[in-house]
Amino acid sequence: MGIIRGSFCFLVGTGCGMYIAQNYNVPNIKKLIDTYMFVAKHIEETYRKSKKDGD
Repeated sequence: MGIIRGSFCFLVGTGCGMYIAQNYNVPNIKKLIDTYMFVAKHIEETYRKSKKDGD
């Protein structure tokens, strides 16, 4: 029963995901993550403590 239930849930989720992706304006997650990583890296470099000669 476990494999049938798991397969059914997977197929229903896949079908719903394809329907939503085709009919609604879904953002590109990879592009959003890349943008947030760029912003985080920029903020880190801007506010990072400067290295001292003794360290």
